[in-house]
Amino acid sequence: MLGRSLLVRSGSFRAENLGQNALSLITNLCFSAFVLGVLIFTIIAATYEPEDPLFHPSTKLTNFLVSTSNATFKSDESVIKTGEDFVTLNQTVFSEFLNVTDVSLPPVAVGVPSECESELDKPIDCSNRDIFHLMMTAAIEKFQDIHFYRFGKPVPGTNSSTCHMAWRFRPKEGQTATFYKDYRSFVISRSENCTYSVVGIGNYHSGKHARKKKKNQTVFEKAPPKQEEITVSLPEVGETVNDTLPVIESESSFSRGKFLIYSGGGDRCKDMNQYAWSFLCALGEAQYLNRTLIMDLTLCLNSRYASSGQDEEGKDFRFYFDFEHLKESASVLDQTQFWEDWGKWQKKDGLGLYLVEDFKVTPMKLADVQDALIMRKFGSVEPDNYWYRVCEGETESIIQRPWHLLWKSRRLMEIVSSIASRMNWDFDSVHVVRGWKAEKRDLWPHLAEDTSPEALISSLQDKIEDGRNLYISTNERDTSFFDPLKDKYSTHFLNEYKDLWDENSEWHAETAKLNNGNPVEFDRYMRYSVNTEVFLRGKKQIKTFNDLTSDCKNGINTCPTSP
Repeated sequence: MLGRSLLVRSGSFRAENLGQNALSLITNLCFSAFVLGVLIFTIIAATYEPEDPLFHPSTKLTNFLVSTSNATFKSDESVIKTGEDFVTLNQTVFSEFLNVTDVSLPPVAVGVPSECESELDKPIDCSNRDIFHLMMTAAIEKFQDIHFYRFGKPVPGTNSSTCHMAWRFRPKEGQTATFYKDYRSFVISRSENCTYSVVGIGNYHSGKHARKKKKNQTVFEKAPPKQEEITVSLPEVGETVNDTLPVIESESSFSRGKFLIYSGGGDRCKDMNQYAWSFLCALGEAQYLNRTLIMDLTLCLNSRYASSGQDEEGKDFRFYFDFEHLKESASVLDQTQFWEDWGKWQKKDGLGLYLVEDFKVTPMKLADVQDALIMRKFGSVEPDNYWYRVCEGETESIIQRPWHLLWKSRRLMEIVSSIASRMNWDFDSVHVVRGWKAEKRDLWPHLAEDTSPEALISSLQDKIEDGRNLYISTNERDTSFFDPLKDKYSTHFLNEYKDLWDENSEWHAETAKLNNGNPVEFDRYMRYSVNTEVFLRGKKQIKTFNDLTSDCKNGINTCPTSP
């Protein structure tokens, strides 16, 4: 009875009010849900950080940078493609990032009498923010063909009126996805009315005080990365190179390690393309097995690249490839250091060796091997003793060649950058291949005709403006062959820049250190590599008709046939 009287007295529970109350309740719930949704969205938007495509590449790029097909080796090129070339070919993933500069033109610095009148005879204060802005402005205005990404703080130069400053950049045009570092000397003038101005900017890498020094890290402490853990970065040319050999810090670290080594085989002294194809097969297997690859850092240079015309032993991996990037991105050790440690600790710690003498034994069958060292031993019968045979057959879809780990030597790329900088990154390029093609003029006379200077002028006249800097990438030793082009263009050739690798150069000094103090020859492979890389940095890049036979071998055009 009491409950019934409560229902009667409460108007909100009357029959005629139930529908209105339900509608009001639903409206309030919907509004609350909307407010909650807006709040959640706001929090997500405020805290969300999009993935950087340079460090979290798309699946498409990841698949592109690893080899899962065409395991059979084919060699059609003089200079091999390495990891940075594949990024270059797939720049659509990076284009949005690469073409945006994070540096804007700073306000022009103006002298402030109250601050500097009493300091006219003192050295320029390079830490002054106005000086910093002034130097940035001068650099941006002078070098208009590059994207600036970051400026370093100026530091005192070699005298009281100079400051050194570094910056990170890449050319606005060209086909290479690479970052560069430059550091230059700026001459600062201070007038009587205390106004600062930049009266001179030094040459490429003239501001050495601003060059970042790297710590000499040699201790091997990297755990082998799993094959699916692929992190893609871009080369950065201009930094100090630290490609010292890693060492294992202790007996316990060595005894806990798992290693893989390839021994012998027929790849020695073969073409550089075959070397890379086989080496990356071994590195891919090591990553699949989660093991450290023991590698031989001495190479045999194929006779086609040697001035002697014969195969040359004793070349260093670091002459041609970026070992610093490799050791920082993968788990590798030099075999000399490894065998020294193995001799000290193998018997003492009971470390096992598992020998494999048939390339048909797949990596999948070795996944459960617990021995410290797996050694693949290759015989003397070609082609079954080529390392890349391990990655053929059923292994082809399992082992991924980690192309992103193999970059060209940054010492060679430093020469490339220096050449491009001397032309202010404002040049066009043409690729002219002569030699064996020209020798076949009796079979393919139309190709021989295309190599004439007249044909080159005809080919270039509608493509490159008169007066432009024109870099000619060619294997023609007699550059006077191209003299007729000088009437229309400012021509440049590789040999003009030989001071970059002669006995007084930084390249000569650094490579000699790697070679026990002995000078290193700037061989044909290095020349091919530098020539090709400078060509790729031209604003306009023209391949002459003489490249037809190279293209046809790659299936692009129809190959000419002999009569």
